[in-house]
Amino acid sequence: MTGATGNVGSAVLARLLGAGVGVRAVSRRPERVPVGVEVVRGDQFDPDVVREAADGTDAAFLVWPAFSADGAREVVAALAAGTSRVVFLSSGAVDDSRDVQESVIGQFHADVEGALVESGVEWTFLRPHGFATNTLAWLPDILAGDEVRGGFGDVALTLVHEDDIAAVAVKALVEDGHLGAKYVLTGPELLTRAEQVRLIGEALGRPLRWVELSPEAELEAARRWLPEALAEAFVGGLAARVGDPVPPTRTVEDVTGSPARTFRQWLADHVDDFVRRSA
Repeated sequence: MTGATGNVGSAVLARLLGAGVGVRAVSRRPERVPVGVEVVRGDQFDPDVVREAADGTDAAFLVWPAFSADGAREVVAALAAGTSRVVFLSSGAVDDSRDVQESVIGQFHADVEGALVESGVEWTFLRPHGFATNTLAWLPDILAGDEVRGGFGDVALTLVHEDDIAAVAVKALVEDGHLGAKYVLTGPELLTRAEQVRLIGEALGRPLRWVELSPEAELEAARRWLPEALAEAFVGGLAARVGDPVPPTRTVEDVTGSPARTFRQWLADHVDDFVRRSA
């Protein structure tokens, strides 16, 4: 596993451990990895470290926490030398109809996908759309008062619970029948950004309200929690969804047998994150 301490990776790890699956993780901070996991200390962008971690494994979960695909072919080749199956946490921004993707997010994920296809390893791509955890970026406004300020408040999104992504990932890691699949993952509902804020307020027992800002102001706000290229891609993605939302998919339910969880359910699982960070 790579990304074992991230939002999705930690959920994948918990599910694998709960199923009694032996796990080996690459981590620069082994102390953050749960007991019971074999850890290879090092950087997941180092092919030698990845080759050591992949050796003798049945499958690998790959996250690519970089803003370009530089070095991806070398890392993928190291994975392919030690394992036969790779489940890659890609992005819903990837568009198979385009040779060049519209955003940097789509492009580097598409480039890593290409490296996996060319390597000859068996692969499954997970392509989630909006992460529910991204709403934690509004925490500074929530701490400051009852207004959340941003652009594109009427843009509707399908926020996906990270544990639903993990549930699909684990199926693809341990079961047959998922090879060559490109799973587009969403939540079960469309909610505007303003509606998301209202629901966060309900979960916190506070009357939160959305205050509309210009796209330029939204970009400036995004720069506070994202690098410049990703901030531009994030805001560009919101602009692209004006009047053209991504429809919810049934992929989570089709793969796992359980419906994707709603944003209210995600909030029930994460309200302590808002409360704890507010303390």
